[in-house]
Amino acid sequence: MLDYSRRIAFNADHHQFRETVRRFIQRDVEPFLDKWEQDGIVGREIWATAGALGLLCPQVPEAYGGVGLDFGFNAVMAEELSYAGATLGFGIQNDIVSGYLLHYGSEEQKQKWLPKMAAGETITAIAMTEPGAGSDLQSVRTTARKEGDAYVISGSKTYITNGQHCDLVLVVAKTDSSAGARGTSLILVEADRPGFKRGRNLDKIGQSCADTSELFFDAVTVPVSNLLGEENAGFRYLMSQLSQERLIIAVGAQAGAQRAFDEAVRFTKDRKAFGKTVFDFQNTRFQLAEAAANLQAGWAHLDWALLRQMSGQLTGTEGAAAKLFHAELQWKIVDMALQLHGGAGYMNEYPIARLWKDARVQRIYGGTSEIMKEVIGRSL
Repeated sequence: MLDYSRRIAFNADHHQFRETVRRFIQRDVEPFLDKWEQDGIVGREIWATAGALGLLCPQVPEAYGGVGLDFGFNAVMAEELSYAGATLGFGIQNDIVSGYLLHYGSEEQKQKWLPKMAAGETITAIAMTEPGAGSDLQSVRTTARKEGDAYVISGSKTYITNGQHCDLVLVVAKTDSSAGARGTSLILVEADRPGFKRGRNLDKIGQSCADTSELFFDAVTVPVSNLLGEENAGFRYLMSQLSQERLIIAVGAQAGAQRAFDEAVRFTKDRKAFGKTVFDFQNTRFQLAEAAANLQAGWAHLDWALLRQMSGQLTGTEGAAAKLFHAELQWKIVDMALQLHGGAGYMNEYPIARLWKDARVQRIYGGTSEIMKEVIGRSL
């Protein structure tokens, strides 16, 4: 269990919310995790359960069906789910799509979608990545051609979290193919539109609970009122929200690293070899001591970054640095923790195996570690 007694980014309201999240995980998530892992998708009903408890889209104001809390509540949710090893796909809705709607959506769009998202009635996805385009928005080939009072969207997307369950997709598409990334727009597409098709649920190394899909848009027609914000402003919008997206990945990475460390301490104190516990070997204690020091520094840095985000001061470079540091730290610690488990760590029956598999993608999505270094390097 995460120790939040010395955290400086949270107050009593955050702590109370955390206890609600923990009860939710214990009662409604943990008993079903193994099944969801095997199925490659969570049960849709968990979204409504979370919504009824006020755990979805914490930052959505009461006027739009939410509870109007600060980003710290998003962080609490992300920490606890990550520590539990539960990759449910909530973060896409809580930390990304709802943010775009709040910042750039029209009043009509906010009134229509945010209450349903907060209640768990509508599940969302963001469709950015394509077979030939990830972080490189200039290479996006999905187009949105304007015809009268409608857009006709054609193209395909891949690696889309919540793709199997989603009712609403925030699509990144080119509205001006001659302008590169500057000709990109964000358009809302309802999943029941003719021409929209879901591909297969992709078979991943880890994070199996979170369905990840291919999505196809075959001349999908939507009204121009589905445009989010201004036409051709998609690149600017995406860049403005990246710091929060990358910070929430850092939050989950830090909590995942802590869980792996805790599992390693527990296992090595129980496991015996050559007449003593594995923990009693100096090499084990030294590795765990180094990890403990890194985790202590990590929590301090994370709280600093959270306070910066909640006060509106976190920069894009700081968000990139947070993702880089915490994602790399998580991988270092989970790999060390698995090694200390020996052969047992390679068995799926032990929690460390899932933690190890789930951690690998943290250094890839939201911008690879190499991209993060490039972002930071350009700011120097």
